[in-house]
Amino acid sequence: MAIDGTLLEFMPVNIEIKAKVRDFDSVRERAESISEAPVETIIQSDTFFNSSRGRLKMRVLAPDRAQLIFYERPDQNGPKRSEYHICQIDNPGVMLDLLSMALGVRGVVRKTRYLYKVDQTRIHLDTVSGLGQFVELEVVLGEGQNDDQGRLVAEALMAKLEINPEDLVEGAYMDLLESE
Repeated sequence: MAIDGTLLEFMPVNIEIKAKVRDFDSVRERAESISEAPVETIIQSDTFFNSSRGRLKMRVLAPDRAQLIFYERPDQNGPKRSEYHICQIDNPGVMLDLLSMALGVRGVVRKTRYLYKVDQTRIHLDTVSGLGQFVELEVVLGEGQNDDQGRLVAEALMAKLEINPEDLVEGAYMDLLESE
């Protein structure tokens, strides 16, 4: 679907986990050993907007490149379903101003992300300003896969990366920043 020349992509469903990292270098070594591609380093600034449901954020990746992302996901520990939509933006400044005026800004999350890929999963090792270091797993469900199958993939990767269940966290980085 196109909105004013901007492509809106309807993305597949993910099963996700987020966990606090105790030993970033060890998790990075384990991720590198199982990754199918070289690590990609991404500097991200996510501006969260007030939203009556789900979460709405604009992720600025470069001065001329951003993504508007709407997602709904329960706030719970452990593997959980995340449904989301992404719209590519080629004029982030204008869109950021417009959404800020219309909805109000909830807050901004700044992070350095190290992205690894294993089969159908994106592994994110994040250093988040004001919060510390985290690991996220996003298991992209394939056609015909259900949530339980995605949870099994996430749990197997948690074991390989030695992610402790007690380190799992709820919510988004924005939620964690607000609770600080």
